[in-house]
Amino acid sequence: MRRLTNYLARLFATDALVLFGIVCLLLWLVNCLRSFDVVSVKGQGFVTLAVQALYTMPQLALAFFYICVGIGLVRALTALQNSHELHIIHTSKGVNGLWRAAGVVTGVAVLAVLLFAHWVEPHANRKFSELSASVAADLVSSTLRPGRFTQVTPGVILLIGGREGAGEIREFFADDRRSPETRRTFIAESAQISSDGQNYVLELRNGSLQYVQEDGRYSEVRFTRYDLSVDSLSQPLAFGDSLAERDSFELLSEAAATGQLSEPAMQRLLDRSAEALRVIAICLFALAIAAFPSGRRARIPVPLEAVVMLVAFGERGIGTYSPLGVGTGAVVLIVLSGGILAYRLWPRRPRSIAA
Repeated sequence: MRRLTNYLARLFATDALVLFGIVCLLLWLVNCLRSFDVVSVKGQGFVTLAVQALYTMPQLALAFFYICVGIGLVRALTALQNSHELHIIHTSKGVNGLWRAAGVVTGVAVLAVLLFAHWVEPHANRKFSELSASVAADLVSSTLRPGRFTQVTPGVILLIGGREGAGEIREFFADDRRSPETRRTFIAESAQISSDGQNYVLELRNGSLQYVQEDGRYSEVRFTRYDLSVDSLSQPLAFGDSLAERDSFELLSEAAATGQLSEPAMQRLLDRSAEALRVIAICLFALAIAAFPSGRRARIPVPLEAVVMLVAFGERGIGTYSPLGVGTGAVVLIVLSGGILAYRLWPRRPRSIAA
């Protein structure tokens, strides 16, 4: 039975990993194509483009990982069905090996998705922010052309009048329209980029900061010096999600030091842990629909891979719109799959043949 377990586990894992690798490669290429024009306008090369697209991959990989695992299980079980190996497994009392193999693959997938959700994705988000700030600093300090409006990120437009020695910038202008409630405009006679080793700061001198509210109200603040974080100009949103760049170990360490865990941090930990429920749910569903041999031929054959995709789409929709949290859809799918498995595993009396 151990050989059967190892054979089935390798079969399940191989199909899932091959599909996941293909999906990741396609998503990375799509990200590169989407960012190519923006990065090239900012004067950056292909390496920067490739790394920036790579840092956005963990979040996308989490969205597709459990689906790839479910499709991998279904594809492997369908191949066993077509080769009649699945019939042999059930008739030769090898079902326990099948369950053990599925349990091993599910357990490894759960550990992998927890590692991605709690550690890899936050670090990738942090690196992406640092790279975006570095690109924006390079754009302002050396790449930005005098007298030409340039978009740093959607909603932020920069303009400089000229350059001088030691990185000095004359006649700096920045228009920030990312927030639908407030429009900010920075105007300064001169500016200079500086760094403390971790963050880039734009030192504005002799200028003004203008605010225009959604209702049309206008206000202006004049300054002799204003330090503006380049990171605040390089993000797609005016107010970023700081928790997205902090891994769960940092959040738990802070909670242990302060003696309390904030509600947003608790919700973020629960949302990240819900990814494990999705893996368990989709694996149970794959077993429920494909782990049992059948001699029936459907009039209209429906690919089980498509069924898994549709069910995953429904699970994601329930989790997104449910007031109970993102794990609601996974819990519903676990209950549904458990019911199907219990029904198919329930012992039945053999039918008597009438004389």
